[in-house]
Amino acid sequence: MKSASGLNSAVIVVAMLGLSSLMASCSGSSSSVSEKSEAGQEAAVVYVNTDSLLLNYEFAKFLNEELMKKEEQSRTDFNEKARVFQQDATEFQRKVQNNGFLSLDRAKQEEQRLAAKERELQEMNSRLSNQLMVEQNKMNKQLRDTIVTYLKELQKVEGYQMVLSNTMGDNVLFADPSCDITPKVIEGLNKRYVKK
Repeated sequence: MKSASGLNSAVIVVAMLGLSSLMASCSGSSSSVSEKSEAGQEAAVVYVNTDSLLLNYEFAKFLNEELMKKEEQSRTDFNEKARVFQQDATEFQRKVQNNGFLSLDRAKQEEQRLAAKERELQEMNSRLSNQLMVEQNKMNKQLRDTIVTYLKELQKVEGYQMVLSNTMGDNVLFADPSCDITPKVIEGLNKRYVKK
């Protein structure tokens, strides 16, 4: 127990040192923590609130809408085929209960046909899910590329040493609000998106 307590204390000390250096670089009060950029400005560690960025970046909204349309279309196609299968299965059950088949062989053939259709449905569901996942990954890559490209251009102008991503307070436990460049990034990205 003592070693776990000592480890926790060490982690807390390291975290506090990291936060104090982050605060110093954002506020510019410590020249030993932050360095001068090529433009002569004081370089800093800043962050972008990813949730706000994704809610307000027009390209992210567009990609999200496109993905939702594809997902809705896939779901509609699948549900239609599942409905037809369910009707066939219900009809099969009704015929079995009412001795509606001329022979046992005919009943087995119909059962095998329905089993094959059920496998096709499962494969279709899996295929559509995989296609959507691939499409989502492709869109996420596009989105990330546009954001990273813009941040690299912004870094050249502003001299940032590091830009962190903050999602609902996950990555940045505390930062001075002056370190939040989300509005600036959203505005710049939207201007670029409108131009395209």
